[in-house]
Amino acid sequence: MEIVLRPIGFVRHGLPDSTVRERIGGVEGFIEVLPEYAPGLDGLAGFSHIIVIAYLHKSKGRALRVRPRGLLRLGFRLEDLPEVGVFATDSPSRPNPLALTIARLLGIEGRRLRVSGLDLYDGTPVLDIKPYTPSRRVEDLTLPSWYKELLEEASRRDPRVREV
Repeated sequence: MEIVLRPIGFVRHGLPDSTVRERIGGVEGFIEVLPEYAPGLDGLAGFSHIIVIAYLHKSKGRALRVRPRGLLRLGFRLEDLPEVGVFATDSPSRPNPLALTIARLLGIEGRRLRVSGLDLYDGTPVLDIKPYTPSRRVEDLTLPSWYKELLEEASRRDPRVREV
């Protein structure tokens, strides 16, 4: 089976990759939609958040077991992090390097969406955009114990990390 996906736009913020990696709450920037997809933005104004599906074009690995390395920026040591299946993490090293990001929609300027909370590199191809709606909200979220323990420790180290 062949699957062909084409970008509908690109992430633009001009920041180095290292800045994006280091920012816990993501960065502010734009999603620049290609001209032929601009009509698809009609009706999007007024939503507070959007779901961005992107292709991780700089991902180098395709691991099935990883450590949640995003916590290294909070002072965790790599050996303190559990090795788990990639599907239990947000690791970019995936069989199909796709990202799902929920970003705050700050405004629409023509075919440019101004957003915050981006954890995507400058130039990342965007494959789709969807509005974040109440039907997508999960009320009864549960987490495995290994994740809860890491989250509790992370919130002690940095108040920007939210405990569940």
